[in-house]
Amino acid sequence: MSDPKSTPNDTPGNGPGPGEDVNAQGLPGQRGDQGEAIRVQHGMFGARNGGDTSGYGGLVRTVRLPGDTSRPYGGWFDEVADELEGALEEQGLVPSNAVEKTVVDRGEITFHIAREHLPRVARTLRDDPALRFELCTGVSGVHFPEDKGRELHAVYHLRSLTHNRLIRLEVGVPDADPHLPSVVDVYPTNDWHERETYDFFGIVFDGHPALTRIMMPDDWQGFPQRKDYPLGGIPVEYKGARIPAPDQRRSYT
Repeated sequence: MSDPKSTPNDTPGNGPGPGEDVNAQGLPGQRGDQGEAIRVQHGMFGARNGGDTSGYGGLVRTVRLPGDTSRPYGGWFDEVADELEGALEEQGLVPSNAVEKTVVDRGEITFHIAREHLPRVARTLRDDPALRFELCTGVSGVHFPEDKGRELHAVYHLRSLTHNRLIRLEVGVPDADPHLPSVVDVYPTNDWHERETYDFFGIVFDGHPALTRIMMPDDWQGFPQRKDYPLGGIPVEYKGARIPAPDQRRSYT
């Protein structure tokens, strides 16, 4: 009979869940004093116009990104990191110039890559026999307006079918210069994913064979999934009452 007190996260290798290894308040995503602080949030939902009716308006919390992790990382993470560093050295590249930091958080490993070295790192991860991350399941964008100098992040998930492993690559670029080299020639499956990330976040993938919008009209202004993108809408009249556009309602984001 299974222990009724056990949880899925008791299984070795699963890593802590969102409510574990956080500070005493147990706030989602909170990391205590660890990591890089990017902003201080007031209220649970970030409402700034007095419209927060949730009862959490007085809550103040620091939003942090996970910081660099010290070795040993544990399990096969060290093996992958060692093999990647060794393969880059064989190509005459100083590993620390390509891999800016390595983060192990919630049972997952992320390599933060300098953008100019992204294609070489991706090709090394794909082709090195000890690594063999043959599949990239896509790239997605993240926007951190308060993360100055690297407001836009591109996140790649790589899977090794040979070794049954999953890692993440992350590259940060400034809003003022949102350019990244395309990796379509390394991972052709990224063709439409890079177009979508460009369409919604405005990250420009240099060298992409046809970097055009994929969801929004060609003449659309702005990038809808950035956090500073203004909300809008068409006013709707319902039984004599007029419903305002989203950017005129109470804000909870």
